[in-house]
Amino acid sequence: MRKVLAIVLFSLFIFSMAAAQHEEIDPDTWDFGKVSAAGGIIKHTFKLKNYSNKDLNINGVHASCGCTVSEIDRKLILPNETALLEVQFNPRGYSGQITQYVYVSTDNNTTPIHKFIIKAEVVK
Repeated sequence: MRKVLAIVLFSLFIFSMAAAQHEEIDPDTWDFGKVSAAGGIIKHTFKLKNYSNKDLNINGVHASCGCTVSEIDRKLILPNETALLEVQFNPRGYSGQITQYVYVSTDNNTTPIHKFIIKAEVVK
């Protein structure tokens, strides 16, 4: 019984240490579903939380296409704080399944670039 308890406690300790040293992206993919090409700009806000005990600096935000615009509300995310990343997609001129990417560059040595994905099925 003591061995089981020791294993459980050790596992919880390891899990909590790992959780304390990363950022959480929730969710990192957003599917707009079916959207009209003439319907105008659509938006989604992603969250990036800093679970580490160090400040997280945002070095840049870049979209994979000119049809996608993104903006993050802060360049510095303090420990246990969350930044909001607003992504806008203009479906005009597109049709069918679309996937676009937004890259957030940080000073995190383990994961310096976070990729966010938006998807849509654009109909005429």
